[in-house]
Parts: sequence; C-alpha cells; structure tokens
Amino acid sequence: MSYATARLPREKVLRDPVHNYIYVQHQVILDLINTKEFQRLRRIKQLGTASLVFHGAEHTRFAHCLGVYEITRRICDNFQRNYPTRTPGDGGWDDRERLTALCAALLHDIGHGPYSHTFEHIFHTDHEAITVEILTSPQTEVNQVLRKVSPTFPQEVASVIQKTYPNPQVVQMISSQIDADRMDYLLRDAYYTGTQYGAYDLTRILRVMRPYQGGIAFAMNGMHAVEDYIMSRFQMYQQVYFHPVSRAMEVILDHLLARANELYQTGQSDESFIPHLLLPFFNHEFDLQDYLYLDDGVLTTYFTHWRQSPDDILADLAHRFLDRKPLKSAVFTPETQPLIAPLRDMIKSVGFNVDYYTATDNSYDLPYDDSYDPKMEHPLTQIELQQPDGSLAELSTVSDLVNALRGKFTGDQRFFFPKEMLNPGDDAPDLFQPIYNDFGRYIQNNQLIQPKEN
Repeated sequence: MSYATARLPREKVLRDPVHNYIYVQHQVILDLINTKEFQRLRRIKQLGTASLVFHGAEHTRFAHCLGVYEITRRICDNFQRNYPTRTPGDGGWDDRERLTALCAALLHDIGHGPYSHTFEHIFHTDHEAITVEILTSPQTEVNQVLRKVSPTFPQEVASVIQKTYPNPQVVQMISSQIDADRMDYLLRDAYYTGTQYGAYDLTRILRVMRPYQGGIAFAMNGMHAVEDYIMSRFQMYQQVYFHPVSRAMEVILDHLLARANELYQTGQSDESFIPHLLLPFFNHEFDLQDYLYLDDGVLTTYFTHWRQSPDDILADLAHRFLDRKPLKSAVFTPETQPLIAPLRDMIKSVGFNVDYYTATDNSYDLPYDDSYDPKMEHPLTQIELQQPDGSLAELSTVSDLVNALRGKFTGDQRFFFPKEMLNPGDDAPDLFQPIYNDFGRYIQNNQLIQPKEN
C-alpha cells in the first residue's frame, strides 16, 4: 500500500465542540497535524482582537483548520456515496481527488501570522502566499510529508489554495461563497462568541450539495438552508466581525506595532526594548523561518515588555492594548467627513499625537454577490441551485431574500479617537475643558454631526 492511500489501522477521532468528532483516517493527515508548522496554529487565535469583546472567543486557527478538514471529509463521503463519476466528464465525483481536497482543507490557513490581518497590514505580508510557500518549501515538515505522497503533490495542494487546480469541484470545496472554510468559521465563531444567530443547518447544506462539471451546486429543495447560511453570515459580520470595539483594538494594535517600527527605523529604540524577532519585518528582509517564529504569544510578550518603554507613546499603547482600553469611535458619512480634520486639531491641542491616537476605518462586506468575472484575479463563484431536470439557477434569481441582499454593502466608516476626549477624567487640566466641551458637540449617538451654532 502506498503512502498516498495508507489508511490508519483504526481511525483516530478528535473531540470538537462544533462537529462532535473529527475523524482522521489517512496516515498523511495525521502526519500533517503533527508537523511543527501546523502545531504553531495552536498559538494563533482565530478571531484576533475579537476575544477582547467576546470573552469566549479564545479558539485558534488550529481548531478551525481541523473543522474545515472535517467538513471537507464529509463532503467527499457524500459525493463518493451518492454522486460518483461513471464516465469521464460526466460531472460526478472522482474519489482520487479526495486526498488533495483533504490536505488543502487542513492546510488552507497554515500561513496566518499573529493577529492575522493586522500583522499583514503593517508588514505587507500575504498569508495565502506564505501558505503556498510552507507547502512547497523543502525546508518545512509539511512539505516533507506531502512529498511522501508524490514529488508533485505539494504543488497540487498549493494550486487549490491558489485557485488554479484544474478540478473546480475541489477548489469550490475550499474557496467559494459557500465553502468548508466559511461553513466552519461561521459555526465555530458563533459557538465561541455565544452569538446564536450565527448558527445554521450544516447537516442539511451538506446533504443538498451536488458535484457537477462546473463545480458544486445545491439541490433546489435545499434553498432555504442556503438562505439561512447567507443570513447567518450577514449577522456574524454585523455583530462580531465588524464590532466597533474589536476594530478599535485593532487600531491600537496597528499603531503599537507601527510605533515600535518607527522608533527602530529612526534609531530611537532603547536597546533593551528592541523586538529582535520582529527586526526582519521592520527591515523588510524576512524569510519563511522568521515568519514561523512568530505567534500571538511572541507579540504579547513584546507588548508586556514595552509597558516599561521610555517612549511614552509605545508604553501607553502597550498598556491600552493589554489592559483593554479601546479608542472611542463615531460613524461618519461623506457629508460629515470634512469634520474629521478640525477634530484631529482639537485632539492634537490637548497633547495627543494624532498619528497614533486617531484613525479612520471602514468595514464593508457584500452579504451575497452573484457576480462572476473570469478575468478577475480570483473570480467569485456563484451559488447555483440545481433543478430536478439538472438545469442550474443562480441563487438570487429564485430567492427573494437573497435578491434583497444582492449587491448591497453592509458596514460603516468610523473615526477613532481617545476616550479621554469625551471623558477627560478628574485630573484633566482645566485649561483643556473648553476643548473637550467643543469636541463633544460633534458627537451624537456615536455619529459625527455638524453641531448647531451657539
């Protein structure tokens, strides 16, 4: 028996609060889980700063990746049992694709860094590109395991992540508008944040999935389960992923790392506070090993050390992040955006460095997008419903609910500023009280407004 087809003598199960059991049946999957690169994901939170809002959200990328693997395994089982290919090109499922799909599912997020998207923004890294590098670099344990399947297998799995794999069924299992990745993180994030509206009927959705020549479709009689999934996604973005306090903490994290970088670049860093594991990123000369040294704990250790920094801004931002002292925020519109400049001037006049204590941020998401443009770098896939006669209908053409969401952005634009501008505290100098009073006139119901003239 080859390594590619080697099954464990007895399947292993991992207890999971979302899926109950995660079933590991292939030796290669068990070996990948035990690599140091995959184990590193235990030390990276799935939701980053959201755990500072939803205290239960301490789950990790490790657990999420196992969940995506388990959903993909169930999809493969369903397809092999009910829709196996019988003649080439008939649109059925070829189970020889199973191991590629399972490995891509398990490893799809292995390139995430600490605090994920905030780190990417500061240091211009790309977790998908790093995922591909981990899969294809001969220096990684992951690559060494994948190469035991075949010399070309690492690149085959990487091509699923890159969306260039020739079988669209495999790509859409891992990356589409309704894929194993999204299906797991919505349920997992809902469970750990305690937000029940993020739940949907996974069992039903898996039951109505169908392979066809162009990818994956869903039986027409499963439309309502798919609608429920779309609405769950909508609610999770509104209530969890776009939460203003989580975004405020991301701003502080972003500015904290940016301040440390600026001090280093300008030669102002005190030698004892230099974060040596971050220097390759400050210098824009990092390699894969530099990246893999980092996790949430490494950054948190630096933040704890920076509390004692002689630089007041670095020390204060570290305190605000570690002790959960978020910035306040107010929603602004194109009409009220011009008010931000004078508000920054007020903030500066009471002693804050506006580069580090203010920010603007927008969070927009399309709850459902039925567009498809093959010329896009990463084309979106439509959600197709399969009629009893085999014909396909795009979801929003038959669902009034989804059609109402189609093409509509959700989210807002916010201006972030120090909480002290609205609550200066008893020790604030009386000299600044008129400025605080004037500033407060521009904020009403957490929105920027044009104050009335006195």
